Amino acid sequence: MIDNNMTRSDKHPKNKLRAYVELMRFDKPVGIELLLWPTLWAVFLAAQAAGGLPSIKLVVIFTLGAVLMRAAGCVINDFADRKIDGQIARTKNRPLADGRISSKQALVLFAVLILLSASLLLWLPLKVSFWAVGALILASSYPFMKRITYGPQLVLGAAFSWAIPMAYVAVLGYTTPATWLLYAANLCWTVAYDTQYAMTDRVDDLKAGVKSTAIWFGRFDVLIITLLHGAFLLLLLAALWLSFGALSLLALPLPILLIARQYKLFRSREPAACFTSFLQNAHVGRVVMLAVFLLCWWV
Repeated sequence: MIDNNMTRSDKHPKNKLRAYVELMRFDKPVGIELLLWPTLWAVFLAAQAAGGLPSIKLVVIFTLGAVLMRAAGCVINDFADRKIDGQIARTKNRPLADGRISSKQALVLFAVLILLSASLLLWLPLKVSFWAVGALILASSYPFMKRITYGPQLVLGAAFSWAIPMAYVAVLGYTTPATWLLYAANLCWTVAYDTQYAMTDRVDDLKAGVKSTAIWFGRFDVLIITLLHGAFLLLLLAALWLSFGALSLLALPLPILLIARQYKLFRSREPAACFTSFLQNAHVGRVVMLAVFLLCWWV
């Protein structure tokens, strides 16, 4: 009787909508921020190189693109992990894992999100469309890397950074040295924070046979994350220096303090502390965005 009631409840339109919201992680916007802020760093820095601030239209297009592609990435990730998520405490109640959404429904949603993302390219130069193919390949392949390599976070970093060259191409028509310094900075940062995230599930992942940098790095995890954070800050400084010179140093104090605060948490390796440190990366993205905006506005 209880099972039947649960089934009818799950089919209620409001509950179905809630399941789709959870599948796209709109109830957990931290992932949107982690993809969005580096994208907007690039939009503003590319516009600054072109001699001004970006148009509202460009900011809106890349913001919507980040939201839609992050949602699509979550859907395909849960589709790939639908048989694994049920074995992991933190993910066992995801909509695909507990049966609230079928595999077919998830794939249809993924296709819709990709088409909506692709429609944004109609308002951008044709060159950006060619770069968008790389974004689709990376976003779609990342979830399956967990079965192939202990470095799926590297693929996620490449995917989360791909909007950076796209932004430069959209504004300037080409990439610059700053483009790739910013790309490398964000790649290091993404691997760092996604390793923190993976540390929360390390025990369950080992049992389920899922690979991650948290497992790969082993007892050197805290050290490597710290080195990645250091590389992120240095590469970010180098990218900003090309546009703003010594003024770029003003952008670093707050990110350094926020990252130091994270270190105090994840060095314990306690799952809850690692997850909290992961969440705090949204603050890092925000303060860097504020610094980039102020520098572009001032110079």
